[in-house]
Amino acid sequence: MLSVERHEKILHQLDKNTIIKVSDLSALLQVTEKTIRIDLETLEKNGLLKRIHGGATILEEENPILPIKKRQLQHGEVKNAIAEEALKMIQENDTLLIDGGSTTQALAALLGDFPVTVITNDINIAYELLTKERVQLMMVGGTRIGTSGSLFGSEASNLLKRIRVNNIFFGTTGISLENGLTVLNGIHADWKKEALSCSEHVTLLADATKFEKDALIQFASVEDLSHIITDVSLNNDLYQKFLQSGVPVTRASF
Repeated sequence: MLSVERHEKILHQLDKNTIIKVSDLSALLQVTEKTIRIDLETLEKNGLLKRIHGGATILEEENPILPIKKRQLQHGEVKNAIAEEALKMIQENDTLLIDGGSTTQALAALLGDFPVTVITNDINIAYELLTKERVQLMMVGGTRIGTSGSLFGSEASNLLKRIRVNNIFFGTTGISLENGLTVLNGIHADWKKEALSCSEHVTLLADATKFEKDALIQFASVEDLSHIITDVSLNNDLYQKFLQSGVPVTRASF
């Protein structure tokens, strides 16, 4: 098993349990405890966990990457403000690809006043759009991974190779100028890489807590983006640095 695969599984266990033991991970992943300790040290250096005696725990900070569900439920007002700004970029009869995530789901909730086509691989977004008569919904097939609302598989990948859309709206776990856009899972990263090739206009929806954070796997660089919509909590220094990278940045008020 490659180290990145072990790291994914370690973070998955940490997300479920908040505290993990070296001995349990060694048995689960069928590697030595020494290997697990090296993995935990690497993940700690990357700011993804905190090592403790005999294992590791979730970081105690204001906006940690884990646990995922708690993070997704936070900052609802901010996400709605970002979604309102994103809605301004959509025109009648556009075809959109909307990736899974709590902020993109907030955007889906705002649609319905004018005709658009939405392609998504996310069950939650599809449910949000289900009763909206003016939204032509196209659901990408596949298999759900874990408790995620998103579907992945060959059906989804094959479709992405054939379609072109007016705009892609998607999220990320972390974004930094140095390491680009990152997520915790390789399958999610592969999907996002393929999705970004479906349009010349790529819009990232990310609240300010995602900035200067790095997850496990990079799927894009900042230069791949057409637009970033965040919120006014993004400090001015970071805002200016991202503008200097050549990517337009909108800070939504809430």
